[in-house]
Amino acid sequence: MTAMTSSARPADPAGTADRPPLNRRLAEFGTTIFAEMSALALRTGSINLGQGFPDTDGPEEIREAAVRALRDGRGNQYPPGPGVPELRAAVTAHQLRRYGLTFDPDTEVLVTAGATEAVAAAMLGLLEPGDEVVALEPYYDSYAACIAMAGGRRVPVTLRPHEGRFRLDLDELRAAVTDRTRLLLINTPHNPTGTVLTRTELNAIAELAVERDLLVVTDEVYEHLVFDDAEHVPLATFPGMRDRTVTIGSAGKTFSFTGWKVGWVTAAPALVSAVRAAKQYLTYVASGPFQYAVAEALALPDSYFDAFRADLRAKRDVLAAGLAAAGFEVFRTAGTYFLTTDIRPLGATLSKEGDGFAFCRALPERAGVVAVPNAVFYDHKETGAPYVRFAFCKRTEVLADAAERLRTAFAH
Repeated sequence: MTAMTSSARPADPAGTADRPPLNRRLAEFGTTIFAEMSALALRTGSINLGQGFPDTDGPEEIREAAVRALRDGRGNQYPPGPGVPELRAAVTAHQLRRYGLTFDPDTEVLVTAGATEAVAAAMLGLLEPGDEVVALEPYYDSYAACIAMAGGRRVPVTLRPHEGRFRLDLDELRAAVTDRTRLLLINTPHNPTGTVLTRTELNAIAELAVERDLLVVTDEVYEHLVFDDAEHVPLATFPGMRDRTVTIGSAGKTFSFTGWKVGWVTAAPALVSAVRAAKQYLTYVASGPFQYAVAEALALPDSYFDAFRADLRAKRDVLAAGLAAAGFEVFRTAGTYFLTTDIRPLGATLSKEGDGFAFCRALPERAGVVAVPNAVFYDHKETGAPYVRFAFCKRTEVLADAAERLRTAFAH
């Protein structure tokens, strides 16, 4: 047999010689801003208030529960596909105790590798190529990527500042829904703005979903981190929403074990089946021993949740005061780990006025603090350009240090 010469190579019908390696659906997504800013914090020795992870672990008894599961051989091999029965039962007990929602742990709960996988599996399982997804902008960066991977089309509805907080324009939301809309992707408490949607807003969303026969995927991972007079009300509790809502929860934010990656979905059986159909080909299963520990965490008394919330509220106030003293406009945060600020009042201190990217890249050298530009969470980059997000899920002394650095760097 004669060896094939270069001139006799077969044609390249797929065009792989000139085609970039990355799938075009993901071409707009590079390295996440969190990786970039965390690397910048490390390189400069700055205080990292960019990425939302605590700098202390959660309750010792929950960490010990994970150790106990490891030693007892529970979860060291593949756990059941839907999640270990103990955790599924704990999730349903939590939803009933907190919100009066009843779910069947065998058919209406699915454990995921954190909330991020839950979002991805929901988009992959529920969307057909070309389906539109209406999402609140700014949105957590994985939303856009997950919609793109599923072949969907994202339609942003922008939360805008009004009287010190970011608010949803319900008329704009209604106008965004078309005959091609498949689902609404709702996040409350909302990252990055810290807004907690009110009962009035949620009721309007529910009425729209019922009227237009839409599915709703609702990311509620910060459900226990609401402050002052805000309250978290699951969208699934509203009339007509129980059977059309996929609710996503997570242990990471509530119990300060973000590395464990334990999340869950609660929904009607048909919706859980659709999400699971995609999830089983993503991680299949994950976090076996940690699932047993999270089951115990969800049964902690109300005193734990109350104390955790009070601690985060106090930390929010420390950082907010420091940012205000430095000259930032600080928007009221009713929930989550985050404070959104407007950098325009700093005026001439900006390398380019209103450019959050340039500001955040220069901030470590100027103040020894790292933050994240909110524009990465927008399709309309110019709308998010003046806003910068700081995380306050750190030790109080770290926040006080960061606040002093910012005051020193910017206060006139």
